[in-house]
Amino acid sequence: MRNNFFGLLVLLMVSSTAHADLDVVITGADTAASPIAIVPFAGLAANEVDMAKVIDADLSRTGQFRTLSRSSMPEQPSDPSAVNYSAWRAVNMDNLVLAQAKHDPATGKVQVRFYLLDAVRGGAPLMAYDMPAVMPNQLRYVAHQISDLIYQKLTGIPGAFTTKIAYVAVNGLGAQRRFELVVADYDGDSPRTIAVSREPLMSPSWAPDRKQLAYVGYERGRQAIYIQSLSTGQVRKLISEKGINGSPAWSPDGRSLAVTLSFETNPDIYIIDVATGARRRMTDQYGIDTEAAWSPDGQYLVFTSDRGGQPQIYQIPVAGGDAKRITFVGKQNLKASYSPDGKSLVLVNYDDARYRIALLDLASGAMKIISDGPLDESPSFAPNGMVVIYATQDRRGVGLATSSLDGRTRLRMSQSGEVHEPVWSPKTQ
Repeated sequence: MRNNFFGLLVLLMVSSTAHADLDVVITGADTAASPIAIVPFAGLAANEVDMAKVIDADLSRTGQFRTLSRSSMPEQPSDPSAVNYSAWRAVNMDNLVLAQAKHDPATGKVQVRFYLLDAVRGGAPLMAYDMPAVMPNQLRYVAHQISDLIYQKLTGIPGAFTTKIAYVAVNGLGAQRRFELVVADYDGDSPRTIAVSREPLMSPSWAPDRKQLAYVGYERGRQAIYIQSLSTGQVRKLISEKGINGSPAWSPDGRSLAVTLSFETNPDIYIIDVATGARRRMTDQYGIDTEAAWSPDGQYLVFTSDRGGQPQIYQIPVAGGDAKRITFVGKQNLKASYSPDGKSLVLVNYDDARYRIALLDLASGAMKIISDGPLDESPSFAPNGMVVIYATQDRRGVGLATSSLDGRTRLRMSQSGEVHEPVWSPKTQ
């Protein structure tokens, strides 16, 4: 029997260590992006995190900002009183970020004060903020917090730079092949392996409170759905019926998982109460129904089904009712999930012999392709809805990539080994 995702791009092959930090390479850019300069922070030791570099990368990856190289900066002040605004206007900057770090010898902690300045108008800072004092090994996280503050101030949209991603890394060949479930910062930094197996690990799914992950694993060849606490490492087997136990997806309230089970007839969608294990069957159709995802309000599920002959996306009310097909562009559409505002879906579109990432506007039915393929899979929205992460295979190998919603800014995260099935965490701390 065909397992999860109609055999789409499982790609469980090759290689060496996959949990090294992910190197980000920008492969496209939006020339209309807002220009901003992140001046090197004063007061940081040479062996401490280059916080300005982290913030520069954060803002660049969104596709909404164009940062200035340090070699092109006319000056590198650390206080607004020292800024020569005309010099920055001469290099066409809209905004500046500068900061000072102060070390407390008694505690070993570092406190950073940063400023966001309007380079065009000058005047009082748009933002002046003293970040909480932290130990030096937490400065990268503080840099992401600063990026969140700057991004929201300039766009009106919450940032997603302090969020996490989870993904599956595959290493080794043959009997030495190993599967790892990894949690990392959104940019691939600080990876932490939370599960390791000689048998496949698949389909990680974040709980809404970001404290647990559900995923698919195997025990002596039998598939099961597990829930793991990220703080304690405790693992609970939720269900392991005969046949397929796949594609877990948390409900927005964290009380239920939508899953695919095949123990009764064909693979169908079920909802399982996480606390009690009680289950409710949502679909009962010939063919395969799988890859369910919840709407943000918890009222609908979308899922992949080949009941019409080819895999397409269907929507069904959680309260019960008939499923309705909602994708009609392309030969196949798979692995859909809702945007945080519920107005669109991100999915895998197959057409012209390419699997590519696409956005579907639910009101109009219009579909926009935002990746090149030929083998892109498992897209996931950032919690602010502004960026999509996905897995891709091209001439450089298998790895992760991100795309802005207009497809103009794409970044390739390259690393040794293979990385699959990325999923972006919620914003919740």
